[in-house]
Amino acid sequence: ALADPLKVMISGAPASGKGTQCELIKTKYQLAHISAGDLLRAEIAAGSENGKRAKEFMEKGQLVPDEIVVNMVKERLRQPDAQENGWLLDGYPRSYSQAMALETLEIRPDTFILLDVPDELLVERVVGRRLDPVTGKIYHLKYSPPENEEIASRLTQRFDDTEEKVKLRLETYYQNIESLLSTYENIIVKVQGDATVDAVFAKIDELLGSILEKKNEMVSST
Repeated sequence: ALADPLKVMISGAPASGKGTQCELIKTKYQLAHISAGDLLRAEIAAGSENGKRAKEFMEKGQLVPDEIVVNMVKERLRQPDAQENGWLLDGYPRSYSQAMALETLEIRPDTFILLDVPDELLVERVVGRRLDPVTGKIYHLKYSPPENEEIASRLTQRFDDTEEKVKLRLETYYQNIESLLSTYENIIVKVQGDATVDAVFAKIDELLGSILEKKNEMVSST
């Protein structure tokens, strides 16, 4: 018998480095990487039933109802790659009602990774971001400054990268996370995200490795 594949949820505030960690996890563990935002865009582009319904809400500037998104996630998790190799659900669920909808479908992860980064660092990471309108490349004044003066002189700040906007986004994020804690409290693992990319991944890698080991032991003992 094969071991039950890895099922992982990951959450992190804006600029917590979640995207980078997801890439590393996906590459090493070959998990199906599922982001609700990407799913939405893909379904809308494909013109599916779910996509058409979602688009109507988005065009009115409204949030897409949970049931539509949960349906998309459910269908995606039923695809062969997710069933066979396991999955990494990225930034979803975001609210208690979404978590409950997944629970009802008996979709439950082995672990819920919470990237924990101090607010002042998150704000600094976002507020220092600059966009080169010519190449589309993203720089950071402190962490990855532009190569030369010419580029430096044309950099712009994206409108939602201001301190005020970041703080609002963080507030929303924390409210949402707070509501999830009760659902996943026995499987939440906080990983300090204010270290280097490699150091953060080393902790995640250790966690996922030990979960897989336990799954394999269960298979060999039956």
